[in-house]
Amino acid sequence: MTDGSATTLRDEARAKVNLTLRVVGRRIDGYHELESVVAFADCADRLELQPGAALSLATTGPGAQDCGDSADNLVLKAARLLSERVPNLTTGAFILDKHLPVAAGIGGGSADAAAALRLLARANDLAAVDPRLVEAARLTGADVPVCLPSRPCMMAGVGEKLSPLPLPRLPAVMVNPRVPVATKDVFAALGLKPGSLTVGATDVLAAPAWPDAGAPLADWIATLEAGTNDLEPPALKVEPVVGTVLAALRATAGVQLARMSGSGATCFALYADDASARAAADMLRTAQPGWWVHAGSLS
Repeated sequence: MTDGSATTLRDEARAKVNLTLRVVGRRIDGYHELESVVAFADCADRLELQPGAALSLATTGPGAQDCGDSADNLVLKAARLLSERVPNLTTGAFILDKHLPVAAGIGGGSADAAAALRLLARANDLAAVDPRLVEAARLTGADVPVCLPSRPCMMAGVGEKLSPLPLPRLPAVMVNPRVPVATKDVFAALGLKPGSLTVGATDVLAAPAWPDAGAPLADWIATLEAGTNDLEPPALKVEPVVGTVLAALRATAGVQLARMSGSGATCFALYADDASARAAADMLRTAQPGWWVHAGSLS
């Protein structure tokens, strides 16, 4: 870790969870158009920046060995993209304390990149809504813009259209079987051809009306339950263990809703209270000691 001097900046890269994920279609350019309710978990990677002249990245923590070549890390990609847009940008030495599983459908790499952009904004006195910051996020990856504010929202388009949602705190359990699933493989299994749509105008008009701020937790869970994750069926073809995880979550006491996040293999379950979530997590850790299991909340 760094020496703890006053100039060291720190941030958390919270896991992103897709509570719903609807694939609207595939554009001519090959990108998939999505509609997704996104929340953020209370588990995170941690990122430090020691501002300086040279840009670098070191990884530590239990997931460091899964990060691959640091030269390909999205933290560095985001920093370089911002440097191209902000003259004389101060960068420096990043240290990533990696805890979230990789290739897991919870945007770990994207959250890390977003945290890097937030740290660079602080180091350079850039506003959080600076268009150069937002553009660097968009060019780094489709999930980076939503991770930049890390607040619950409806995400649409190819990840660039964000509408805030007054989501309450959701007691939850997240499970990853420690099996990576490549997003490109899941979309390939989905099999949409460029220029194709999966919904029509009537489907758009029938989009759910979300509860108002302060609505009971049960109202939100009921509305979320009416949604889906369209990537779940193709992910099950790519990695059948996703089905095993979902079955285990759905068998826990007090579960209100269980679904896959993103392109998998991480799945989540929602509960009415924290005690039920903790009990479910304890049971799953005992039954599957090789799995990554987190009990906490989404918000």
